[in-house]
Amino acid sequence: MSEGTTRDHIVEAADTLFYRQGYEHTSFADIAGAVRISRGNFYYHFKSKDEILDAVIGVRLANTRRMLEQWEAEGAGPADRIRSFIRILIVNGSDIQRYGCPVGTLSTELAKLNHASHAEASTLFTLFRTWLSRQFAELDRADDADTLAMHLLARSQGVATLSSAFRDEAFVRHEVQQMCDWLDACIDGKP
Repeated sequence: MSEGTTRDHIVEAADTLFYRQGYEHTSFADIAGAVRISRGNFYYHFKSKDEILDAVIGVRLANTRRMLEQWEAEGAGPADRIRSFIRILIVNGSDIQRYGCPVGTLSTELAKLNHASHAEASTLFTLFRTWLSRQFAELDRADDADTLAMHLLARSQGVATLSSAFRDEAFVRHEVQQMCDWLDACIDGKP
């Protein structure tokens, strides 16, 4: 494995473990074991778990940007692109049911720990907020675009949390449909 490849594998394994076990409950040994490298080789790439966390957040930000760019390219218009955001609750449903929302769980855990990287992790929400605001503005809702974006972020986080708590796929599908209906009402200028 080349140096860049080993580092990438470490970050990928850490990302998965942080999501499934939580940042605090994931050790160097857990990550090294998942990548199947010695601890010495591991320390060559990362000196601390915080360094790994920074790399994981960087990868999540890059992946989120790519996803938003893909939705921009593939969406027929702003409403279609917003529906892509809403439907992620179904697309990633099994993971969300088991582990919660990857953005919400990491941000919440880092806030509880009063961790220095909490602000950086929260930029994932800011990416979604800014992107959703722009979509609502394109729907001629510029005056309340940010309010609508925050409402949708909050509702989707609530659904993700309850999905994890109750593991009720029918509930998630119902809520996704409700959010799509709400979006249609926004387009008509009602909410």
